Amino acid sequence: MTTKRVAVRAPGKVNLTLAVGPVGADGYHPLATTFMALDLYEDVVATAAAGLSLVYTDGPVDASGLDTGEANLAIRAARLLAEATGHPAEAALEITKRVPIAGGMGGGSADAAATLVACDALWETNLTAEDLRALGAKLGSDVPFAMCGGVAVGTGRGDELTSALAEGRFEWVLRFSDEGMSTPATYRALDEHRDKHAASLGPIHEPEVPEVVLTALRGGDVRALADLLENDLQAPALRLRPDLAEVLEFGETHGALAGIVSGSGPTLAFLAEDAAAADALHRAFLADGHRALRASGPTAGALAH
Repeated sequence: MTTKRVAVRAPGKVNLTLAVGPVGADGYHPLATTFMALDLYEDVVATAAAGLSLVYTDGPVDASGLDTGEANLAIRAARLLAEATGHPAEAALEITKRVPIAGGMGGGSADAAATLVACDALWETNLTAEDLRALGAKLGSDVPFAMCGGVAVGTGRGDELTSALAEGRFEWVLRFSDEGMSTPATYRALDEHRDKHAASLGPIHEPEVPEVVLTALRGGDVRALADLLENDLQAPALRLRPDLAEVLEFGETHGALAGIVSGSGPTLAFLAEDAAAADALHRAFLADGHRALRASGPTAGALAH
């Protein structure tokens, strides 16, 4: 008898805009962000097994240093689905990573999203897409988007999603750093700056995604979108890592329409006018000794294949 297995692919992402509201009493910041799913994918295979286990394959991204135990987001996703449905947490998970680790591109969230979809199919628990997204939101704000893919506006903690239309393809070059950044540290730097300069900054308003961003996406207007890329965490990230400012300048002087800190950093995302321009920029980064990847979007969310 053939052992049942399900394979699911989920995408990484880039934040086109990220507006951060004032910190709440619970310590969280309300967010308004525009996600775009990119064609850098995580592949998860779930196979029927006794017990729950996880291994990483030899893929494009070296995952040998990652925890495969209970702290792993994919393991947590499988356990959460089992608890929600009453099904035994029984699956052998195998993940091939293509989204760089700790790069602010949601690779771990894509693993969790793909695991939820794969285990739901493997165990025949038959949850709705909405139910799966609600479970994913308990694991992190990027998980529901990895299920949806495409382009979406995220509000709340980034997990309340509204799909957005986008025409055509947008071409990106992603530059990665060997040194990671702490997301909490970047948020603290933002709060400290706002507190210090409260008199001149005035009240911090509730975050929103400007309508002109959605208009540029609907029209496939890459130049307009480039002018609208914005991230409230970019300034604090650059204060913590001044070297990133030099890399932004390098990209923008070698053909990028615009560059932006992705999420809380340290990955930098550069939007190019077309595939040829993105290819040339990618080559320039590699020639200068940087770690960089080409990507395009939008692309679909978590899908069985």
